[in-house]
Amino acid sequence: MTAEAKEEYMRLQAKLLHDYLRITARRLGDKNALICGAKRWTYREIDEKSDQLACRLHKLGLAPRDRVAVLLDNSAETVISLYGISKASGVFVIANATLKASKLAYILKDSGARTLITHTGKAKVVAEALEQIDYEIRLIWISPPGKAPAKLLENYNALAWDSIFSDPSASKAPPPPASTGEHDLAALIYTSGSTGRPKGVMQPHSKMIDVAECIIDYLKNTEDDIILNVLSLAFGYGMYQVLMAFMFGGTVVLEKSFVYLHKILKRIEEERVTGFPFVPTVIAMMFQLEGIEQYDLASLRYVTNAGAALPVDHAGKLRKLLPQTSIYPMYGLTECVRVSYLEPDQVDTKPDSVGKPLSICETRIVDEKGQPVETGQTGELLIRGSNVMPGYWNDPDLTNKVFRRNRDDDEIWLYSGDLFRRDEEGFLYFVSRKDDMIKTRGERVSPGEVENALVLLSGVAQVAVIGVPDDILGQAIKAFIVSDKDVALTENDVLKYSTRCMESYMIPKYVEFIDALPRTPNGKVDKKQLRKQEEKNYEPE
Repeated sequence: MTAEAKEEYMRLQAKLLHDYLRITARRLGDKNALICGAKRWTYREIDEKSDQLACRLHKLGLAPRDRVAVLLDNSAETVISLYGISKASGVFVIANATLKASKLAYILKDSGARTLITHTGKAKVVAEALEQIDYEIRLIWISPPGKAPAKLLENYNALAWDSIFSDPSASKAPPPPASTGEHDLAALIYTSGSTGRPKGVMQPHSKMIDVAECIIDYLKNTEDDIILNVLSLAFGYGMYQVLMAFMFGGTVVLEKSFVYLHKILKRIEEERVTGFPFVPTVIAMMFQLEGIEQYDLASLRYVTNAGAALPVDHAGKLRKLLPQTSIYPMYGLTECVRVSYLEPDQVDTKPDSVGKPLSICETRIVDEKGQPVETGQTGELLIRGSNVMPGYWNDPDLTNKVFRRNRDDDEIWLYSGDLFRRDEEGFLYFVSRKDDMIKTRGERVSPGEVENALVLLSGVAQVAVIGVPDDILGQAIKAFIVSDKDVALTENDVLKYSTRCMESYMIPKYVEFIDALPRTPNGKVDKKQLRKQEEKNYEPE
């Protein structure tokens, strides 16, 4: 059997996410897989390090399908953890690095994770979270070079990250045998829920592989591609950049965030980046940068947009800024990763469309009774296919509500909660969200979660939160507050408090004090009325 035939045979046999890392490491072992700052990691290094981590997790008693949480910034350690957990037959739970203690505690308890991989820089948040948990969690601490966390190792059932790789026998130990199948869970991705409580979307190996291969196919990825990822690996859109690149043998330039855009643009120029996934916030910030023309971005073969609809004027500006670059507007949900994409040659003629459904799924637009709507009419988008995940972890009621049979055909569909229309040619157009979830900076924010946090501030009697149009953020968060008459609460007080107790993307941009919140006849806060008033504020004169 030739080397090429053997590789093809191995690829056909690949059924788990980490199988693709092993295949690529055998073929392209010395190639750069990951670039983090000044450090470059080859495929062989990532493969060997994740093998060693898998062995240690196995020795620590990790059983098949046990969950392991990871609380880290975008880093090589996050990537090694992801693949190491998978090789140990575990389920990885990548938590947003900016989580506050209460949400971290909830995710740990809900997932049932009994191992947490994190950095000593997050010790305070971790300690506060562990105070809210009544069972033991093993910690694996990562620390800066030369600063072993002796005190932390003493105070917790902890292990130093470096010790995993310092044992001479560890580098020679074979990884534990796989004890999971393709339909077993690979990951839980936690996303905000309409109740304000994070929900864990179950992601099996087979479905993650199916959707990744489909995206690779339409983006025409090859091992020559170099992807710059500024999106959190806790965010499905960011995580899949690594999973996909390691499948086709590309290189990922991993950045912690998109805050310093001049640095990001310089990175594109220096590394000759060919692929750049973004959310609309990133592009809106780019358009406001002075001196953007100084950067050579000619290497970009394509850019992709997901997380929120790409404003039509942004597509036009992108075309002018990057005339040589293919633009791929896309639509997806954590529950199915990707639903549709627009071919680059359609961006000029259908700039407000998110394209047609992927080949691995079908969609339907229905009215409130579940009946298909006419072409051009608005209804809720339903999806089914091999990209659709099986449901929510530990929440059968929500699973049955969102993944349910449609009366028209008695098949189980994912009810997206998003309103769409379809034109005569089959192109999809996002209209609005069915519920009141706020999409800001590419993140889904539950108004209920923000409200629950703000109402704890002394002086806040009642609060209602909505999203309002914003050219940079997509939507900005606005809080309407009814304050206690005895307390002289100010907007600055609210914003300072929010900074202390919320993730950055959840902090309100606007605060308005009002005498009373509007109510519906049954006594609920009437957010529709608040939105209507805000819409008047944004109407052109």
